[in-house]
Amino acid sequence: MRAFCAVRVASVACTLVFAATATMGDGGPKYVGSKNCRICHINEHKSWAATKMANAFESLKPGVCAEKKKAAGLDPAKDYTADKTCLPCHTTGYGRAGGFVDIATTPDLAGVGCEVCHGAGGTYTAKEHMSLQNKEYKKATLVAVGLVDKITAKQCTGCHNTNSPFVGKDFVFDFEKMKDQGTHQKLPLKYPH
Repeated sequence: MRAFCAVRVASVACTLVFAATATMGDGGPKYVGSKNCRICHINEHKSWAATKMANAFESLKPGVCAEKKKAAGLDPAKDYTADKTCLPCHTTGYGRAGGFVDIATTPDLAGVGCEVCHGAGGTYTAKEHMSLQNKEYKKATLVAVGLVDKITAKQCTGCHNTNSPFVGKDFVFDFEKMKDQGTHQKLPLKYPH
């Protein structure tokens, strides 16, 4: 009975969260934040939460990563948490409809979250697509409504490039070498998709 109640509560919570996140007024998918992904992808979320990507926003705070900031010619005492040149690579969806605005307004989008790689989740995490109510969803359906299934170098090199003050002019991002580092643990899905 206890397990059933826990599943039922999680199911209702999932319904409420996902129902509120479908799309932006402009018709594009809304960013829902990595906490919404955690509901079903607990182990992936745990492994991601310990990465530099998950904590990228923290590195913008004064005193954090001071030596690296000094080496890059940045002021380690400066607060970069509102710096428009830093936010696109240290948050989720900055500059896009429904994306990160500031830490007070959209705290769940601070850091490089799931949706940076997998696309804004407002449509594909809807109850009729990927949810606790629909565990036998088909991946092709999710991709058709916005899930990015195949991660490519393009998603990474938007930030990992020579515009970053932390790399030299000869920097080349090695996608094949880095694609499984710093993201999350890759686990088989519980249900066939």
